[in-house]
Amino acid sequence: MINRRSFNTLVGIGTGAAATSWGRLKANATSTGVSGSGTPPPTVPPMTPGTHTSFGKLKTTKAGVLDIGYAEAGPAHGPVVICLHGWPYDIHSFVDVAPLLAAQGYRVVVPYLRGHGTTRFLSSTTMRNAQQSAIALDIIALMDALKIHEAVLAGFDWGSRTADIIAALWPERVKALVSVSGYLITDVEAQKKPLPPKAEYTWWYQFYFSTDRGRRAMEDETYRRDLCRLVWGIVSPTWHFDNATFERTASAFENPDYAAIVIHNYRWRLGLADGEPRYDRYEKELATRPVITVPTITLDADRDPFSAPGDGASYRDRFSGTYAHRTLSGIGHNVPQEAPTAFAQAVVDVDHFESRSEPEHHRS
Repeated sequence: MINRRSFNTLVGIGTGAAATSWGRLKANATSTGVSGSGTPPPTVPPMTPGTHTSFGKLKTTKAGVLDIGYAEAGPAHGPVVICLHGWPYDIHSFVDVAPLLAAQGYRVVVPYLRGHGTTRFLSSTTMRNAQQSAIALDIIALMDALKIHEAVLAGFDWGSRTADIIAALWPERVKALVSVSGYLITDVEAQKKPLPPKAEYTWWYQFYFSTDRGRRAMEDETYRRDLCRLVWGIVSPTWHFDNATFERTASAFENPDYAAIVIHNYRWRLGLADGEPRYDRYEKELATRPVITVPTITLDADRDPFSAPGDGASYRDRFSGTYAHRTLSGIGHNVPQEAPTAFAQAVVDVDHFESRSEPEHHRS
């Protein structure tokens, strides 16, 4: 899940506006920003969440320390969008987003993060490390392997953090950014400080994973699925997903390294597990909370218990480029799967931002 230090207080856990009707989401999928030609970006046509259930044939490519599994949609020579999932999710969070973007002419690449789905480590001796810079470098390696110099990066949860890091450290690789929950780069030292109890309560699974009991639960197939499904319901209280939807994603949890990666990620972020020295220089830079300079749209979901109060005010100073913030009413944590049209529209809009266009802020 997202960075627990991204806000100081959490109010209204489990409360918010009633589920937004599809018509309202459609009405609020308005075009924003200014294109290079002075014309507004195209409007993404509405799609009912759950319209698609699968991608085409998945691909794999060797990249860095991994053989990365990924889905791809759209024209091979179109401008590239890389969509990055979080935990406990997989590439199916973008199963409706990908065809929407492909229809707009984008080449859409949706990789399984390390430890998920068909992505595998090339060597049995490689540390099953899930610190933030390692995951970000996986995506840089994927871009290199696919000969993608520059892409729009769009993600949520672990995917937002990964996209934020790449935009901060390698801005020349990022044409523009869509980041759900805003600025999620982790400061491990700050993570060691307590939050107000109500906020800590929301992060119960992090503390569970810090124990041997939690580790063993993640290694048990039944408990792992039950725990992940429980999290889905808690963080997306208005998303009425069915068994088939969950099972399509849960198959990605069968990766042999899944438990090790999940446990290491959360323990590392709390300062309870070591990373690898080869990533130290990146982590030192990330600990300074570097400013992101690329054009960015941040998204908050008002039914997500991790959304910070203040409509993005807590992280606004971390974005110095052309910027817009949007709050999605009636939507929970899994934004791209719950609101695919709004997510895809954000990608199209940010891709049309000019460096001198006026910032935009609205609720939808």
